[in-house]
Parts: sequence; C-alpha cells; structure tokens
Amino acid sequence: MFGSRKLWLVMASAALALAGCGKSDSDSASSSPATKMYTIGFMPKQKGMKYFTSCSQGAQEAAKELKDVNLVYDGPTDGDATKAADLVGQWSLQGFDAILVSAVDPKVLGPAMKKAQDQGIKTLAWDADVATEARSFFVSQATAEEIGNTLVDTMANDLQSSGEVAIISANETAANQNDWIKYMKQRLEKYPQMKLVAIEYPGEDQDKALSAAKTLMKAHPNLKGIFGISSASFPAAAEAVRQEGKIGKLLVTGLSTPNPMKPYVNDGTVKSVVLWNTEDLGYLTVYAAEALCKGTLKPGDTTFHAGRLGDKKIVGSTILLGKILVFTKANIEQYDF
Repeated sequence: MFGSRKLWLVMASAALALAGCGKSDSDSASSSPATKMYTIGFMPKQKGMKYFTSCSQGAQEAAKELKDVNLVYDGPTDGDATKAADLVGQWSLQGFDAILVSAVDPKVLGPAMKKAQDQGIKTLAWDADVATEARSFFVSQATAEEIGNTLVDTMANDLQSSGEVAIISANETAANQNDWIKYMKQRLEKYPQMKLVAIEYPGEDQDKALSAAKTLMKAHPNLKGIFGISSASFPAAAEAVRQEGKIGKLLVTGLSTPNPMKPYVNDGTVKSVVLWNTEDLGYLTVYAAEALCKGTLKPGDTTFHAGRLGDKKIVGSTILLGKILVFTKANIEQYDF
C-alpha cells in the first residue's frame, strides 16, 4: 500500500512539473516582443501619374517582403509643392518612422523634411532630391551625368548626329531635371552638328506639354528632334508630332515608362525610350528606408543590400539603382509597366 501511495505521489509530481513547464512556455511566448513595425510615408511628385504609380508598386512589393513596414503612399494629385510640404508635416505629427519624397521643388520640400529630421524621423529623397542636410540618403535612378549622356547619345544615334533639337522639361524648380539638362548641354558639345535651340517648362501637365511642343515646331521650322524629359512631356511631344503630321520628319526621345510610348514606337514617331526600372526604384527606396530605421544602413556606408536587387553602390549619400534601359521597337514589347 505504501508503494502504491509513493507511486501516486511520483506521478502527481510529474504531472505538476509538466503543467508548470507548459505554463512557463506559454508565458514566454506571450511575453516575447512583437515585431517592430515601421510606418513609412512614400510620396511622389504627383500622385496618379503612371510613372509614380509604377514606382509605388515596387515599393509595395518591398514592404510585403520585409513584413515590418506599414507603407503609406500619398501625395498631391496636382504636383503642388506646398501641399507636399504640408503632407510631410502631417506625417511628422502622426509619428511616422520615415518619410520618403520625390521633390517637385526642393526649396519648398527641403525645410519640411529638415523639420521632420530634427524631430527624429528618418528622411530620404528618391527620384528627385532635396538639400543634403534635409535627408540621410538620396535613392537615385543613376547619376545625373549618366542620364544626361544617355539621352543625348540616344538622340544623336537616332538623328545621325545632325539637326536642331529642343528640350521639354517639367518644372523649372525640378532639381533632377535641371541636373540632367546641365549634363545634356555638356554632352551636346560632342555633337557639334546638333544645336539646342530651346528649353520649355510646361510643368507636369500633358496638355501644356502638347501645346509647348506645337509652339516649338512653329517657332523652329527646322527642328529635327525633341527631348521629352518627364513622363508627361515625352508622350505629349510624341502626340504633337503625330497631330502635326511630322512622323519621320521630327523625332522625339526622352524619359517615360514603356507602356504609354509603345504606340509611338510602333508607328515610328519615337525610335528610343530611355528609362530605368521604375518598380525597382520604388523597391530599392523602401528597402533603404527600412534599413535606415533599423540602423543597418548608416552614413558612410559604401554598399547596401536590397533584397532581390542584391548589393547596391552608395556614392557619398546617394544610393544608385544603376541601370539605364533603352526601349526600342526590338524590345519594348518585353516590358509591361
């Protein structure tokens, strides 16, 4: 009888021990820290434009992969820099962890970003920069020199290096486009038979860009080429050539996502479209922001690992996507964005 009682006590003790272990494991699981979520604001120059919508798709892809990013994509639908600065202020008040902007006007966006930075919010620019003191890093498509050189070399190849050319940009305050124009002018010195006769700034407005292109044709009857260096001005200039019956007489090249330009490439209005992978640009930007929030990306770093894109080069405080694409009739149907 004593043996049976002893056996019962041993079994009871074992059961209590197991129960205690179960409780400890449960308590441990419930007390383990949850994954830190970072709220990141991703702002385009102008919400609703196909170029920036494509960038946002890559940004969403990155956020989904990283699992610790709550991504907010928003911005002014009219490209108003003051509204963009106001939104930066709103996000700051809401306690966002990081704010990423493509600056339509760095003089307006810069102070708002600097204020956010002073409040401890991580700040990055992408696509179009602000002043260096207003952000930690700039995520760039490529260097401004590479973009400017590629635009001019492409036009020179299409025009056989001869003829009057003009540039239709967006806003006079757009720092990235102004840098591209600077290097385009320098590169044009390599082609003395190509003469730059005008630069127009219709803003990010396709109707105004269409009108600007038609005005250029009338003012410069010997015009042979137009650079459209925004996603609004390029298709608008191509459409103007169509409407004025100048297909084959006046070529257009520039920067745009491939899908809007496919009809113009297929009918010969455009021979070459210059760009980069816009989804990759958005993807890279969100990866950089998350790493900056976590502290794994720091000033002074020379490389940065960004998911499926692998290691990306950092020059100073600029993270380079680093690959310019040229779409032609031979390859443009391979791309869908």
